[in-house]
Amino acid sequence: MSDVHLRLPATSANLGPGFDSLALALKLYLYVDARASERVHLEATGRDAEICGATENNLLLRTYREVLASHAREFVPLQLKVRNEIPLGMGCGSSAAVRLAAVALASHFGGLGWSRDRILTEAALMEGHPDNAAACWLGGFVASAVEEDQVYAVSIPAPADWRAVIVMPDRPLSTIASRGLLPETYARKDVVANLQRVGLLTAAFATGSANLISTAMADRLHQPFRAEACPLLPRLLPLAGRGGIAGVALSGAGPAVIILTITNDAASEAINMASKEIKELGNIEFLTCELEDTPVAF
Repeated sequence: MSDVHLRLPATSANLGPGFDSLALALKLYLYVDARASERVHLEATGRDAEICGATENNLLLRTYREVLASHAREFVPLQLKVRNEIPLGMGCGSSAAVRLAAVALASHFGGLGWSRDRILTEAALMEGHPDNAAACWLGGFVASAVEEDQVYAVSIPAPADWRAVIVMPDRPLSTIASRGLLPETYARKDVVANLQRVGLLTAAFATGSANLISTAMADRLHQPFRAEACPLLPRLLPLAGRGGIAGVALSGAGPAVIILTITNDAASEAINMASKEIKELGNIEFLTCELEDTPVAF
């Protein structure tokens, strides 16, 4: 069987109002090179290499095994080289990238022959929501939904000059813990407010209307409830609309925050502004990246 080479981007989901439906692909990557082998061998480099390279409780290997087993396919040992740039446990779509890689490998080495749409759907269903997986697989600004175990998604190319600044604390936050902070029900007025802003945010990306992003990224469904566990958020939200900062939102389930800027120079200024607001919160890391519009090659 031929070797497989994958490059899967990080993603920032929700983007304020788009809870479990909107996400943006970023130029930070998980690289996976795989070939059939007589035994499993995993070599990992890059960010969190020790976690990515551990064979015990490894999400990539576990998902690969599970997909093959659930479709009655023989396990094919792989020689894997993984290079990771995506922060783990920060709300940057690391698990979606890994699950997509695992499903794609199972499709190839297990002889399943799945289409791109099937690979996306399988990975998204494992994730429990389609936003990160859809943006990772398709690139761009992606709106997605699930209907009867099928993922539907549309990718819109992001303006070329826009940049994302990811602001990260020194401790991760699990998606499960973050979801546990959310209420079971919402007031109608809050749901309507979010629906309005999801439409506005989608139109703003489609037309490159940076002046609308600050208003469009306002949220009432998840950010207010996650702010206590994500202290960067309330400090940085007031920066939205200032200078070249188009918008600010929690990245996925947090704890990282995404600052969306309209130019690379504005991204540098955004880091300076953000640093002043959060200087007493400990060790903070900033990552500036371009937006990724290219689908994953497979």
